[in-house]
Amino acid sequence: MTDSYPASSSLLTELRAFSQLAIPLASAQVAQIATGVVDTVMMGHLGTETLAAGALASITFFALMITASGFVMSVTPLTAEAYGAGNRKRIEQIARQGLWLSLLLAIPIMLAIAQLDTVMRQLGQTETTVSLAKAYLNIVLWGLFPALGFAVLRGVVSAMSDARPIMVIVISGTAFNIFANYVLGFGKFGFPRLELSGLALGSALTFWGMFLALVIYLLKNQQFRTYKFFQELHKPRLGMLWKLLKLGVPIGVFSALEIGVYTVISYLIGALGTDNLAAYQIVFQTINLIFMVPLGMSFAATARIGQWLGRKNLSGVRRAGYISILTGAGWTMIVAIALLVFPLSTIGLFIDRYAPENQTTVVLAVSMMQVAAIAHFFDGVQKIAYGALQGLQDTRVPMVLSFLAYWCVGLTSGYWLAYEQGLGGVGFWIGLLIAVVIAAVVFVWRFQALTSKPLDLKFD
Repeated sequence: MTDSYPASSSLLTELRAFSQLAIPLASAQVAQIATGVVDTVMMGHLGTETLAAGALASITFFALMITASGFVMSVTPLTAEAYGAGNRKRIEQIARQGLWLSLLLAIPIMLAIAQLDTVMRQLGQTETTVSLAKAYLNIVLWGLFPALGFAVLRGVVSAMSDARPIMVIVISGTAFNIFANYVLGFGKFGFPRLELSGLALGSALTFWGMFLALVIYLLKNQQFRTYKFFQELHKPRLGMLWKLLKLGVPIGVFSALEIGVYTVISYLIGALGTDNLAAYQIVFQTINLIFMVPLGMSFAATARIGQWLGRKNLSGVRRAGYISILTGAGWTMIVAIALLVFPLSTIGLFIDRYAPENQTTVVLAVSMMQVAAIAHFFDGVQKIAYGALQGLQDTRVPMVLSFLAYWCVGLTSGYWLAYEQGLGGVGFWIGLLIAVVIAAVVFVWRFQALTSKPLDLKFD
């Protein structure tokens, strides 16, 4: 990591700089999502009631956490811009106020999580499910602030082109989380068997461990310790907090819209029967895992474009944006082809595809996988293009475009295809395909339009 870099760069140099950010960030995202898969397996071994309650509780918590993380992700483009401009004091201020924002978001969300048992009862959940879910949520909620704080500091570090420690900390944290959940959940090595509460405690401890590890890195690293990130933390700055919120609220809403449409579709597909729902979950879990790579690439795109923006270098901005998008398109195309060629092998990782009782699910999953594979290509492009727009600090218009693409076109067309045209779960995946194609086209077009004129932060 350095405080300066050339005002211009070749395509190869930009590709190398992008890759040095994208690979660690993508690896970290894959490691984090893998934890959820392992937790689900552990919940299943604790019993079906525990699995049902634990899945409901963890999905609820992580949906709220991811949405809140979107609100603080504004630190990345702002830090990248300040880094590109060589403004150290502004970087320090952004980091400090980002931590304040994390605390101000965490407190009301934690209070809301503590009352979710009432909502669950009103939604018709059984008393056993509510009781188990509440036990999980009452513990894991204490990990919300460090999770958001880690997201802030991760954004700062990656915006300053130093993503390797993020990868190391997340992978180490993932390994610890799996071990802690096993020990505390099942009562190993002399620890009491806490079951679902143990899994929650393991996750909360992991969030705190990763946050503190990154704080220590910033305090001890030779280059970062010259920054006064943690001085004057007792002084909130309303002006910077407002700027972070103004840029971050649309990012958080964008995240909620993406998560929400997949959640709603899962409920709608559930009404089509168990086989459709099982097939959907297999395909969704597959796509969710591989999507972490373009998601990491989008973080890298935000950082690289923000840095060039800080230097007021339009050609650098355009070059960074198109290299990010084209690299992501190349990767997702390879993955999409692999899914199209080997759908049965992928499905076989989740269920016994030769068992007679699974044949209906397998047939449905293959059909959904074929559509989802094509959708993954466009989904990767739209996500990286959105990351490029974040780097330009353009978030409000993409939020509106996302709502129109996913909810107004994708969801409604998917519902019509599924129920009115009798395509079932495949119809919903076709609807999602339509949505991501629209999003990819309009986001790339918007990046092209914004960078075809002199740089201006007032895009919205």
